Amino acid sequence: MAKKDGDTGDAGTTGHEWDGIQELNKPLPKWWLYTFYACIIWAIGYWIVYPAWPLVSSYSKGVLGYSQREKVSEDLEAAQADKSTFRDKIASADLATIQADPELLNFAMAGGAAAFGDNCAPCHGRGAQGAFGYPNLRDDVWLWGGSLDAIHQTISHGIRAEDPTTRNSQMPAFGKLGMLKPDQVSDVAEYVLSLSGNAGDDAAAKRGQVIFAANCAMCHGAEGKGNQALGAPNLSDELWLYGGDKATVVETITNSRGGMMPAWTGRLDPATIKELAIYVHSLGGGQ
Repeated sequence: MAKKDGDTGDAGTTGHEWDGIQELNKPLPKWWLYTFYACIIWAIGYWIVYPAWPLVSSYSKGVLGYSQREKVSEDLEAAQADKSTFRDKIASADLATIQADPELLNFAMAGGAAAFGDNCAPCHGRGAQGAFGYPNLRDDVWLWGGSLDAIHQTISHGIRAEDPTTRNSQMPAFGKLGMLKPDQVSDVAEYVLSLSGNAGDDAAAKRGQVIFAANCAMCHGAEGKGNQALGAPNLSDELWLYGGDKATVVETITNSRGGMMPAWTGRLDPATIKELAIYVHSLGGGQ
């Protein structure tokens, strides 16, 4: 039999009515209620078994006394114990031994990459490609040499750093100190550019050659090939730390340059420094 208007069946109503529309008081399905009650019981059980309630200065520990913080700490300690085995070997081994051991080498490469990202990438770039005033570590141009030992020495003691054995070289500010006149600086710059085939004034370059021989050759060499023992760069290639246009070369000769790299000894442990040296050497520019 069809329900008549206003017939609510067995549900009853809540007593609310709007414009003749009544709100039924129909019970929820049994399965939904049982699930809801089960969730309440589960929540109460969880509060009892596991840490759950904040207290004034601590928290409820739960029957099991479980602590996620302690679990993480245990996992970190276990990982550190596993790492310490390799790091102890790296700390005690020389660089050649580490390179010759595939297992140690893989570990050192991973550690070096992480250490590079944390400590070196802000200056040299994430990909070690360098930037203005910061050398590219992927090429084969090194002021003090790109051997594994040379790289390790540079990382350990820095460049112009506050370390007694830091790498140190100082080019005079020829123009600023009045050692050369502006026209002489210009001529030397022209000669320096001519070493890589970029001179724009052959007559000026010829005059600059004489000035170069008297003032610059003692460090850079008679042909401008550089001297790694002194940290003097090769001027005959087309790779420039601060730029190779005429104005920039004039600026360099006039006021000199004085880039600085910190000494990482004391900042990083010996194993990490070795890992860094091996990683940097592997980038493609190691000799």
